Amino acid sequence: MSTEHENTLPLTLLEELRTEGAGYDIIRYIGLPEVFGNQSNTLLYFMGKNIARKLQIQSISDIKYAFKQLGWGYLDLVKEKKNELTFQLMADAVVYRLNAPIETEFRLEAGFLSESVSLVKQRPCECKEKIQNKIHQIEFSAIFTD
Repeated sequence: MSTEHENTLPLTLLEELRTEGAGYDIIRYIGLPEVFGNQSNTLLYFMGKNIARKLQIQSISDIKYAFKQLGWGYLDLVKEKKNELTFQLMADAVVYRLNAPIETEFRLEAGFLSESVSLVKQRPCECKEKIQNKIHQIEFSAIFTD
């Protein structure tokens, strides 16, 4: 019988896969929307959830580490309520993405955060993001659904 950890990858794998992000961003913001059409944001959200399931996420620190290693930016837990966690995402990469002449979104990150928080807190949750263009920051609300 297999265990859950046999099907997941260590977080340290992310250190070995570091690359520059422009090619990734072109695929994500131009290639995928052309292939997936108006389902792109939904598919990216569930892709993020699936990626979280594949990594050994056991704590909020692991989530922050994964965000940094994936090149998504610096994630900070800023508020914790009974049924909601609020995170902020900041980084030069976020500023560049928000200032790019293409439409950007943060659905992949939201899906990843949703599943990661569910794994850590052992409670189902969904995640919404709010783009704060003026301060170049993304706010994520992980809302528990149980």
